[in-house]
Amino acid sequence: MIHRSRLHPFQADHERIRRAVLKAVDARCLVADRLRVTSASLHVGGLDVPLVGRRIWILSVGKAAIPMTQAAVAALGADRIAGGAAVAPEGARGTCEPVSVVPAEHPVPTSVAGAAAIERIVQGVGPEDIVVCLLSGGGSALLAAPPDGVALADLAEITSRLLRSGADIEAINTVRRHVSRLQGGRLLAALHPATIITLILSDVVGGDARSIASGPTVEDPTTFADACDVLRRFGLWERAPESVRGHLLAGVAGEKDETPKPGDPRFAGAQPLLLAGNVTAVEAARREAQRLGFDVSPSGRLLTGEARDEGSYVGEQILRLARSAGRKWAWIGGGETVVTVRGDGLGGRNQELAASAARALEGLPNASLTALATDGRDGPTDAAGALVDGETARRARAAGLDLADALERNDCYRALSSAGDLIFTGLTQTNVADVCWALGGATR
Repeated sequence: MIHRSRLHPFQADHERIRRAVLKAVDARCLVADRLRVTSASLHVGGLDVPLVGRRIWILSVGKAAIPMTQAAVAALGADRIAGGAAVAPEGARGTCEPVSVVPAEHPVPTSVAGAAAIERIVQGVGPEDIVVCLLSGGGSALLAAPPDGVALADLAEITSRLLRSGADIEAINTVRRHVSRLQGGRLLAALHPATIITLILSDVVGGDARSIASGPTVEDPTTFADACDVLRRFGLWERAPESVRGHLLAGVAGEKDETPKPGDPRFAGAQPLLLAGNVTAVEAARREAQRLGFDVSPSGRLLTGEARDEGSYVGEQILRLARSAGRKWAWIGGGETVVTVRGDGLGGRNQELAASAARALEGLPNASLTALATDGRDGPTDAAGALVDGETARRARAAGLDLADALERNDCYRALSSAGDLIFTGLTQTNVADVCWALGGATR
């Protein structure tokens, strides 16, 4: 972990909690714990899959693609694996032989290399083969596969507009599932009747498998009409590329095949297995805070609204605990907020939440708050989030920057950087959305 040199109340404890959170959602360990292989069978979840005489392929997509694949190769044995592809973000490091690593862009798709690699493998999969699909957050962009008539640039444009609109992940992925050759269950349909095993590391609050990488191996209950409704609801229909609107309208008219729906017999026996999610990280933070001697108060609700509004809520909770707690206290919450981009600055949802909370905390001694993106990259920045306290606003002003103005311009990166409050971890190669925790009370 790397953090700016600024000292905050309970900073060492914040760092211990960060380490505990990321250890609990370590993608390599999570896969290794769930895959068990004997000479004749693969055991995963409640499944016992015979291996003798069958080829195994690995298809891995997401921010945790490389460590998940490495664990699967180690468990299965490289000699059993016919091949595969691990589609990971640019900058992710590691090899997965005999599985090829394919770099792709996130969060806005600028390449179809990942989808092309997956589709080449699909063509070679036979009906008796086993395909292990390893999915993690970020897969929706990494597996970009625009259908005929939709240019990649048009898919990138509508993705960018959705990400800046304040839409939640389910709304965004309703559109993405219907502008794809592989997502919304289409990958599994293309692999049928091979045996499909899907392991998921969830970055979606609630762990809905349909939203992880936009659900390439699960049925999709949403429709082309739902995708049109999302664009209209967020004021994007008229601004969407003509090719995207035309494709969706053709789907509504029945001229394009719908995504596979619940009850489709091709999905019988192919239920995905959830390895970990946001609750795993939140629980790890709770356990470590208790181990460190803090009285823990849970959030009481998920943090899923507009980031600056949720930051105000978090600030209120911290002030309440600071007034009433009798000893060292901790507040812990999780979820994934949204940002409606109105300005031209730089920042991310955790930075906006932290900056908003820091405004409420100004002048409060002996309390501090971490807002962390577990993938190590908060929005389009190199920061994982921020660690703020009652002096953050004053430090920013001393550098000529104001937190309220930064929030209005979506420019919290610069303001929090000036205060020395950004957290840098590098890519963690895992992703279970966001975790926030505050620590306060008598300092040691």
